[in-house]
Amino acid sequence: MLLLALVGTGVAGAPPAAPAPAGARVAGGVTYRQFDIDSPRGTARAHLLTVDLDVPGVSVGLLYPGKVAARSALSALADGANAVGGVNGDFFHLSETQHPGVEATGAPVGPAVVNGRALKAAVPKGQRFGPSLPPGTNPRQVLGVGTDGRARVGELTLDGTVTTPDGSLPLGGLNQYALPVGSVGLFTADWGTPSRVRATCGTDTRRDAPCSTETYEVTVRGGEVVAAAATPGRGAIPAGTQVLVGREAGAARLRELSVGDRVSVRYALVGIGAAAFRFAVGGFPVLRGGRPLDGMDTVAAAVRTAAGTRDSGRRLLLLALDGGTGFRTGLTVVEMAGVMRDLGAVDAVNLDGGGSSTLVARAAGADRVSVLNHPSGGAQRPVPNGIGVFAPAG
Repeated sequence: MLLLALVGTGVAGAPPAAPAPAGARVAGGVTYRQFDIDSPRGTARAHLLTVDLDVPGVSVGLLYPGKVAARSALSALADGANAVGGVNGDFFHLSETQHPGVEATGAPVGPAVVNGRALKAAVPKGQRFGPSLPPGTNPRQVLGVGTDGRARVGELTLDGTVTTPDGSLPLGGLNQYALPVGSVGLFTADWGTPSRVRATCGTDTRRDAPCSTETYEVTVRGGEVVAAAATPGRGAIPAGTQVLVGREAGAARLRELSVGDRVSVRYALVGIGAAAFRFAVGGFPVLRGGRPLDGMDTVAAAVRTAAGTRDSGRRLLLLALDGGTGFRTGLTVVEMAGVMRDLGAVDAVNLDGGGSSTLVARAAGADRVSVLNHPSGGAQRPVPNGIGVFAPAG
């Protein structure tokens, strides 16, 4: 088990005024430490990985089970990718109580990029899970690393077109559990096996709104429509096959297609300025330019996970609170933003918390990671993705 670092404490009711003492080495360029934070509700314990992206061979990337709509324990994801550490990632579609008979997909809320490849896009704002977003932000926000090797917080928007014999229409979704009203979404082999019906439930502003009664699905293989159905299906999508799901106006457009029609789909996740993302995971922005965002909740405290960038993106901070007995009161979103700021972060996001909050790292000489915080549920909650830390052995 990795040796815990020295513990430092902050001023009551506020995050620590300065970073805690230097901690244990996980690998060259990667360190771990633990420190306590006093708040008006009690003590929160923080577990922190600091990643120096300037060190040769050190990088971060998306951990996921190989499919968007699938979940696994963070430790298994890290070991499967040969990561030396990591934290859990985006909020996700954990349960489905508002639409009886509809399957919970386990898919994350925001965009995801793996090895420079667009994996999924963001659900509409009203369909997301997690705390209320600060004013001026949206579910398209991500934390990631660009092709320039620098970590940053940004935004990724789906840019896509479906071209049919009768013209073209915009693509409204990519491998996501909820589609905008009136749109057409694309599901690929990256999606997984869960039903695609949930993509047609709710609205852009209400997650609990009924499922649409106007749906249609077409299957495209080799650029040609090979099947169609009035209701979205389920099951694995073979490589080289694309499934288009439409609701309302989007369904009407898909009904115009016939088996044998030629169809092509173009899509990308695009940002503004800066280098393209090589890796990205959805995140809830809490810190921008070294200042906590306005309008965040100051009341609800919880066990939380966060990630932040410092030193012009050359370093990445990955932090998870402890969910063990005596620490479960956690921190508010505003308090978490303050902690990340005092650790030197300039920009930061809040990731999924509660039972999902998990931080893992590999001890010197070990061949697998250990869970260093105590998940609040008593065991690791399976999650759809995380941020993995990679470094040379030794």
